[in-house]
Amino acid sequence: MKILVIGGTGLIGSKVVERLRKRGHEAIPAAPSSGVNALTGEGLDAAMTGTDVVVDLANSPSFEDKAVMDFFQTSGRNLAAAEKKAGVKHHVALSVVGTGRPAFATSGYIRAKMAQEDLIRAAGIPYTIVHSTQFFEFLNGIAGDGSKGQEIHLSSGLMQPIASDDVADAVTDYALGAAVNGMVEIGGPEKAPLAAWVQRFLAAIGDSRKVVADPKAPYFGAVLEPDTLLPGDGARLGAQDFQTWFARSMFASRGTAA
Repeated sequence: MKILVIGGTGLIGSKVVERLRKRGHEAIPAAPSSGVNALTGEGLDAAMTGTDVVVDLANSPSFEDKAVMDFFQTSGRNLAAAEKKAGVKHHVALSVVGTGRPAFATSGYIRAKMAQEDLIRAAGIPYTIVHSTQFFEFLNGIAGDGSKGQEIHLSSGLMQPIASDDVADAVTDYALGAAVNGMVEIGGPEKAPLAAWVQRFLAAIGDSRKVVADPKAPYFGAVLEPDTLLPGDGARLGAQDFQTWFARSMFASRGTAA
């Protein structure tokens, strides 16, 4: 099959392209750097020619409320139009566990993901929406976002992070499978408070900052319920726990996993 991977040069996209090619498929990484821009529409029609499956892994370069909404609505409409012209048989999109839950109603980013998902459902193209928990790779960024000197206030809501390799494995499998015309969930093998995950990560890299668990600390503009970020029953769980991921990560040289 010919499979077009939107955002195919990014963290997940590059891994998905590699896996699809190893399984004998023609996987095309599409990104502005390769002349395919879902936001402007540049190169989309040509790239879609002969495409069987589209995997949408693109993310907004800005998380500002209006910018991120414009990105997902505009790119979503452009992709749907190009897919219809080309006769694409399956659209796979990566989204976020918790999208649509009441606690996320105040998050501009999650509202934009909801708008993206609504466009996918309305497009009339068979689809699979993959809701993923946060990636282990994001822990460093979360620590930075919550930093106030030596003390970091972060949500005590539970989180079940997943390794990007496990995300790529799952997305690849769903892309090669039949469209479910609905949502599936993926997550990591362990759950703990978000604040505890970040503290564990900081200890592993030798960072002395202290994490304070705060039920009212916002995450992506939302105050989390205990289970907002958790997948439901029946979710596909990744194989890599924190120690396994950390030992293979770019952060391993900065410390020892705890």
